[in-house]
Amino acid sequence: MQRGHNLQAVFLDDEDRRAYLAALAESAATQKVAVLAYCLLDDQVHLLVEPPGAESLSRMLQSLGRRYGAAFNRRHGRSGTLWDGRFRATVLDPRAYLLDAMRCIEQAPQRAGLVAEAVDWPWSSAAHHSGRGRVGWLSDPPLYWSLGNTPFERELAWLRLLDEPLPSGVLVPLLGAVHKGWVFGSGAFIASLGARTERPLQPRPRGRPRKALDQGGGFLG
Repeated sequence: MQRGHNLQAVFLDDEDRRAYLAALAESAATQKVAVLAYCLLDDQVHLLVEPPGAESLSRMLQSLGRRYGAAFNRRHGRSGTLWDGRFRATVLDPRAYLLDAMRCIEQAPQRAGLVAEAVDWPWSSAAHHSGRGRVGWLSDPPLYWSLGNTPFERELAWLRLLDEPLPSGVLVPLLGAVHKGWVFGSGAFIASLGARTERPLQPRPRGRPRKALDQGGGFLG
């Protein structure tokens, strides 16, 4: 997620939105980042991406932000930063939550009251996944392909998913993970990542830390 500085608009018209998507497609291709879903709102951008390496996402968004920000300033006669600092992101468990994350992004305009149905918003990947307009630079993940054997079956299945609001039990913690930078996934997924990094992946429990007993195999609260 990227937001405008002080929540100011980063898109003033459709020409801005087309320019951003063109810059996104080019920056993603340069860094070999697969874009799975996107949504442009007036003051923010939501992306679901699969980068090939640890630095690929940062490089893509830095290039994209500089290029689009400079073009936006020139076009609208302004100066200064356009974006609100560093982007916010979560590492997502694809097996458990990839389709939920796609729905979360594509339903954002509907949640904001901008459209009656998510598929009616022209500046998201909803039209692509629903068969209303192909976006050549988007990558369809295997889980999306598993929705049906033909394009029509997949598109119809996706429309049905978009018609169902994402449960708050998934939506709220997913958005929270994005804002705070925590990993979002199953316990096994988080444990597998934890074995490869010393970085905290989830918030620590509140209160006093538990202490191991000097003898025996238990813990004291």
